[in-house]
Amino acid sequence: MLFALMIEDDPDITTLLVNFLKSYGIALTALPTPAEGLELLSRERFDFIILDLTLPQMDGLEVCRAIRTITDVPIIISSARSDIRDKVVALGYGADDYLPKPYEPRELIARIKSVLRRYRPQRVNEAKRFSLNRDEQSILFNGAPLSLTRAEYEILALFIDHPNQTLSRDFLSGHSASISQESSVRTVDVIISRLRQKIEQDPKTPRHIHSVRGSGYRFSG
Repeated sequence: MLFALMIEDDPDITTLLVNFLKSYGIALTALPTPAEGLELLSRERFDFIILDLTLPQMDGLEVCRAIRTITDVPIIISSARSDIRDKVVALGYGADDYLPKPYEPRELIARIKSVLRRYRPQRVNEAKRFSLNRDEQSILFNGAPLSLTRAEYEILALFIDHPNQTLSRDFLSGHSASISQESSVRTVDVIISRLRQKIEQDPKTPRHIHSVRGSGYRFSG
């Protein structure tokens, strides 16, 4: 499962793409204003961002530049503005692609795959003992593949994406497609216990997945 943020104030476009991208394993969070988008980016990590240029509060080009002060994840500009100067400035501010509106959603999928192929080989994983391959949905631990259920993969991938951060049980369950909203957060504890059996030398004194009393869990590679 990939996690994407879209900053776009057209509800028809966001509704269409939320449903369309879900069928490709992409969970899209769509927000209508730059302030909401930038605030969320300061708290959560996404795999890529889709950004409109004509927005309330702030021009999209300035939003693009502001995003680059927060994260280095790929930015795909999605805009009806056709002026070549906008494209040049957007790329200069750190955008990775520029997709003119209107477009066929399948072209967006192709652009997403393209920017992620370019981005991932350059990314240095902070959790050096762990190697995450999203395309194959697999994780290597010390060079060997882990045998993981889908839920275990999703939870461990979230940890790898958020090293040295305390993640609540609600956050972990809410960002795992395999954990239903009806499930108790106790489900997360069970998955953590199974992961510790697979990656910890001594699961009772874990080195990688640490319990944070009253808050959740913290991962270190």
